[in-house]
Amino acid sequence: MNAFRTLDDAGSLKGKRVLLRVDLNVPMENGRVTDATRIERVVPTIREIAEAGGKVILLAHFGRPKGKPDPKDSLRPVVETLGRHLGRPVAFAEDCVGDVAAQAVAALKDGDVLLLENTRYHAGEEKNDPAFTDALAKNGDIYVNEAFSAAHRAHASTEGLAHRLPAYAGRLMQAELDALTKGLEAPSRPVVALVGGAKVSSKIDLLQNLVSKVDMLVIGGGMANTFLHAQGKGVGKSLCERDLAETATRILEAAKAAKCRIILPVDAVVASEFKANASHETVGVDHVPESGMILDAGPDSVTEIDAAIDAAATLVWNGPLGAFELAPFDAATVAAARHAAERTKAGKLVSVAGGGDTVAALNHAGVGEDFSYISTAGGAFLEWLEGKALPGVEALRAR
Repeated sequence: MNAFRTLDDAGSLKGKRVLLRVDLNVPMENGRVTDATRIERVVPTIREIAEAGGKVILLAHFGRPKGKPDPKDSLRPVVETLGRHLGRPVAFAEDCVGDVAAQAVAALKDGDVLLLENTRYHAGEEKNDPAFTDALAKNGDIYVNEAFSAAHRAHASTEGLAHRLPAYAGRLMQAELDALTKGLEAPSRPVVALVGGAKVSSKIDLLQNLVSKVDMLVIGGGMANTFLHAQGKGVGKSLCERDLAETATRILEAAKAAKCRIILPVDAVVASEFKANASHETVGVDHVPESGMILDAGPDSVTEIDAAIDAAATLVWNGPLGAFELAPFDAATVAAARHAAERTKAGKLVSVAGGGDTVAALNHAGVGEDFSYISTAGGAFLEWLEGKALPGVEALRAR
């Protein structure tokens, strides 16, 4: 973590106006927060700054208003839930810049918390416009980024501000960067990556990066069918991107050159229709019937995956191994997730997971609390897995 400036490097916060970028883009229904996970995760940093005597000024986006104020994208409904989890009042300003914001900031006492209105109400936010960045910076003495989930965007409040004010990673950002460093950048070896999901097309960059970084790569879910097809195996009516067979072959060749062992399903759970509890059978991947759909990896495949996890010191997980939303086609995902969780709890594995359906799949398996770190960052986590530099993270590097 020495490569990044954190709150530990910020010195005394007493009396300082702290612009804290958070992710409050939470699910809402009828003006009420339906899932407060993202709010809960930023509470410790808000509380730490407030208790140190800092004036906490929260910057966040909500929805996609595209530079125009829209009542449905207002952050005002978040205030009540945020205050309840924080255990202290949260003030609200109807704008994030200009006189309205300045007056609200001026009214703050040490330890107070203020939420400014949606940064995306201004076109300058997503354009990373220097004038808009300057307008935001006027209200702060230091900048703290707690929104790893938005760090892949070079926006005014996620990247621009880090060049205007002394800038630091918040505790959640710090934990995320620490976990990611342990996952791929400086991992304990051997490293196994498990990548599942529907399509190869959405994860080409990810797979190409991973084969050069990990020792073993498990490929599951619908995307495994494309690789099986590329190897000349029949996959029946399964989801399969046949036009990407050449791409799959290239990835397999790159893995061989990098001495990365690819683990594909050796058996599969096959059904004739895509629905819960559909009539199904388990067959070897050389014997998938023409009328069948592969909906999960079979038990022999899970045995191979568990053995790879046993051999590894680090696991990076992205995506399910099958159609985990439909019983019984969740069996492989649940079994492998629980095995990884047991190894983690025994202190034998560092397990880092995130992106897409991953969080839902691990929660479904009942192990959401048992991995070393589960990222809720979605797009940012995927871009990091792909080996891309994240603007909001790069701006926090110690200079």
